[in-house]
Amino acid sequence: MTDIWDKKKRSEVMSKIRSKNTKPELTLRKALFARGFRYRMNDKKLPGKPDIVLPKYKTVIFLHGCFWHRHEGCKYACTPKTNTKFWVDKITSNAERDKVNAEKLTALGWNIVTVWECEIRHAHKHDITPLIDRIEAALFAQIPQRMSVKFYDLKEDENLMVAEDIVEYHNTPKQ
Repeated sequence: MTDIWDKKKRSEVMSKIRSKNTKPELTLRKALFARGFRYRMNDKKLPGKPDIVLPKYKTVIFLHGCFWHRHEGCKYACTPKTNTKFWVDKITSNAERDKVNAEKLTALGWNIVTVWECEIRHAHKHDITPLIDRIEAALFAQIPQRMSVKFYDLKEDENLMVAEDIVEYHNTPKQ
C-alpha cells in the first residue's frame, strides 16, 4: 500500500506530532489541578522525563500514546503497513526504554502511574472523572494517614483534662 501523501507532505505531518503538551496531557493536567494536585512537568532530573511529577506523593505519571508505546489490546496501537520493519523496531525500542526507565524510577523509590491516551481521548469522551479517581486513589494509598486516637475512662466527679502528645498511626493497605 502506498502512502496517500508525497514524502514532503508526510514529513510535514510527522513533524507536527508533539511529545509535550499534547491534548490528552493538557486534559489530564487540568483535571489534576482542579482536584488540588500540584505537580511538575517533564522533569529532566528523573529517568524517562515523566510527563507529570507529584513530588509530595513521590509519584510520577507517564501519559503514553497507544501507537507510540504499543498499548496491548488497544485498537489504536496498530502497525503501519508501509515501512513495517522500521516501525516495529521503533515501537519495540520505545517499550523497552519505558521498562528500563520504570525500573530506574522504582529503584529510586518513585511510584509509577501509567495512563494511556485511549483512556482520555476515546474511553471517557470528555469525562475523565473515573480516571482521576483511580489516580487519586493510587496517590492517597502511597501516603500514611495521620490519625490520633486516645480512649479515656470517664469517672464521676472528676475534672477531665486531655493534653497528651499525638501518637502517629500508619494506615497499612489491606491485602
